[in-house]
Amino acid sequence: MTNKKTLLKTLKLPLIGAPLFIVSGPDLVIEQCKAGIIGAFPALNARPKEVLDEWLSRITKELKDHQNKHPGNLVAPFAVNQIVHQSNNRLMHDMELCVKHKVPIVITSLRPPAQVVEAVHSYGGLVFHDVINIKHARKAIEQGVDGVIAVCAGAGGHAGTLSPFALVKEIREIYDGYIILSGSMSCGQDILAAQCIGADLAYFGTRFIATNEANAVDSYKEMIVASNADDIVYSSLFTGVHGSYLKGSITNAGLDPDRLNDGEKEKMDFGSDNAKSKAWKDIWGAGQGVGSMKNILSVSALVDQLVEEYNSTKSKLLD
Repeated sequence: MTNKKTLLKTLKLPLIGAPLFIVSGPDLVIEQCKAGIIGAFPALNARPKEVLDEWLSRITKELKDHQNKHPGNLVAPFAVNQIVHQSNNRLMHDMELCVKHKVPIVITSLRPPAQVVEAVHSYGGLVFHDVINIKHARKAIEQGVDGVIAVCAGAGGHAGTLSPFALVKEIREIYDGYIILSGSMSCGQDILAAQCIGADLAYFGTRFIATNEANAVDSYKEMIVASNADDIVYSSLFTGVHGSYLKGSITNAGLDPDRLNDGEKEKMDFGSDNAKSKAWKDIWGAGQGVGSMKNILSVSALVDQLVEEYNSTKSKLLD
């Protein structure tokens, strides 16, 4: 595993821009990495599957060119999210491309990622795995992952229900690798708080939806800015796994957000022609931290703001 200090020295902030369904693409990821934080996207966002090769080539080239032009700047590595599930019929294809391009970090979700770990470690890359409880964390650690992403209460997308004060501490008791904290965070103070309770990096998803470079319609970004924690609905209907969604988008789809049926986990389908995911494409994920998101910024401006908040808070605590 790469020494923690080695990775953190490549970052302006200890922060990962979480991979977001539909929203994360090359434009967002490149700007995140150029701004000095890890940018990530789901491999399945590149459709059809042949597009993934183009995306990886473009991201790698543009980041390399930017580093050459600005040798004094911190240019962060990027990450690709892989859904490790039997219905993801692209996994082998997409992992072959990750190996070909030597993707620096692969983020895995749902199933223990032993085969992915072996493939990524073959070229010196890192694997971070999403977990929502200590049981899942133990399984991932046994598979040899380099980092565990603690997806805690209030996170957007497929969120857990545990407090970060509980889950991070339990993971740290058994693991000295990277711990990345996800859940309701949106400002520089939150990043520092994550470190204070034992995490190495913070994981922001929703905050980056409300940026100029995000591949989201304006109404999605505007709904995030206009919402607060009470506007987040936690439901398993849309994917079979519980996740957090904007109430307004559920209402706009003709559903009653207070009367949603449970989804069927065994029917989860992450295939490339998944009709259900298309049916729910206007159901918008978001975390409980939306209440503090008041504007839509460029990625560069947002990261500058986060850096200022992080540093000023750290200075106050040290005074």
